[in-house]
Amino acid sequence: MPSSNPAFSRFNGSGNGQQAMPWATPAQPSGAPGQYGAPTQYDPYAAPSPYAATTTRYMTMDDVVTKTGITFLVTVLAAAATWLAVPDSVAIALLLPAVIIGLVLGLVISFKAIASPAATLAYAAVEGVLVGAISEFFAEQYGTSIVTQAVIGTFGVFAGMLVVYKTGAIRVTPKFTRWIVGALVGVLVLMLANGIAYFFTPDGLGLRDGGPLAIVFSLVVIGVAAFSLLVDFDMADEAIRRGAPAKFAWYIAFGLLVTVVWLYLEILRLLSYFRD
Repeated sequence: MPSSNPAFSRFNGSGNGQQAMPWATPAQPSGAPGQYGAPTQYDPYAAPSPYAATTTRYMTMDDVVTKTGITFLVTVLAAAATWLAVPDSVAIALLLPAVIIGLVLGLVISFKAIASPAATLAYAAVEGVLVGAISEFFAEQYGTSIVTQAVIGTFGVFAGMLVVYKTGAIRVTPKFTRWIVGALVGVLVLMLANGIAYFFTPDGLGLRDGGPLAIVFSLVVIGVAAFSLLVDFDMADEAIRRGAPAKFAWYIAFGLLVTVVWLYLEILRLLSYFRD
């Protein structure tokens, strides 16, 4: 079934994502031209395959795992360097530039479907600075253990959703994907409205004040982020099925990083509510 994901359209050579094979032509009698009833025209089997010289390599699951591992490693190293090597005042000052640069770079990569190691790793480094600075801030306020718990919780959710996806407990259908997109839009609208409300009331809409409503909202956001991982996993499988080039694994790694960082920050925020 053709994919509805626009990111795959540039990598499909035909309508069904497959190439015609040279051996799909009707069999011909063997022998030299004109001999033993063999055809007098050029024998296609005697020539090298037209696909032998191609340099395109299709993406595999190993590509996804490797590129995602490298991307996450860059993020972790950048976060550790920001937390351990950068003074607190400087780390806090880096928050706003990291947010702006990360947002702009992320939107460009996402909307243009840029599958490039340079773009993905640059985004990973910026996100690492952001994660390191925020983690340092929360560690100073609530202790280092809150960061450890958030990391464990994040990878626990990641592993759990991977098991759910691989076992087929939840199938990623077009309807499910539309539901996730709608939930994402709803969450973003509520966050924007809450931010605007801060200009009029001290606690905004109460979505981030640490109260019961804030806890419920955080749980909803964590749930949406967790289910978004299923869509990311399905994108990787569909890209492999449709014969995307190997470099597309960098785009998959970018998508997974966006979701995991979002999940980590929301878990960190939720844990802080129970420390107040």
